[in-house]
Amino acid sequence: MNDTVDKLVIFLAKRDGIDKLVKTFQYVSKLVHWQVETTHPDIANRFKQWEVASGLSRKAFRSGRFLTGFNALRRNPGSSPTFKFLAVLANAGEMVYFFFDHFLWLSRIGTLDAKLARRMSFISAFGESFGYIFFIVSDFIIMKEGLEAERKLIASAEEDSKDAKVKIRSIRADRVMRLMAVAANIADLIIALADIQPNPFCNHPVTLGISGLVSAWAGWYRNWPS
Repeated sequence: MNDTVDKLVIFLAKRDGIDKLVKTFQYVSKLVHWQVETTHPDIANRFKQWEVASGLSRKAFRSGRFLTGFNALRRNPGSSPTFKFLAVLANAGEMVYFFFDHFLWLSRIGTLDAKLARRMSFISAFGESFGYIFFIVSDFIIMKEGLEAERKLIASAEEDSKDAKVKIRSIRADRVMRLMAVAANIADLIIALADIQPNPFCNHPVTLGISGLVSAWAGWYRNWPS
């Protein structure tokens, strides 16, 4: 499958694919709003509406997403006690994030009391941050193990063998994907911290905009059909 349009159709058919597209809309519009807020308030307001609509749409797309973490723990919690422990913590945090995100969405669209939004946002962001920390730790451990395995293969007498080359390519490809995951998780962690503990750095529109785009585009890379 080499056709870009075919790949785009497959990408957008995935829940994660459409989420990354709309996330791009959300954070591009945030940056544009910040850029033109003082000079062109009418245009800024339009982009603000686009940002808000994109954010709410993404929450709707994530309905039931908390089951993904539950199923991951049920089916494949990890290959060792350490990874099982990290998987439980990471997925538990993510499940809290996605579960309470439902209530945040409902409160923001007016179905539930709007006063609940701040509390739901805090709980959701806290779970998100908690989970991301352990996902990041897991990825770094796996990348470290991959580097060690790659060094052994390179140092071995069979370095030039076909099997060794295939294994090395596989390790390097996995490392790139995990680096993308780490980049996305760190970016999303910054966004979550802006909800948990507002501060001038995390809450600055440029910080949020760039973080959102890093996360979105890392997701594009990871989910793009090969």
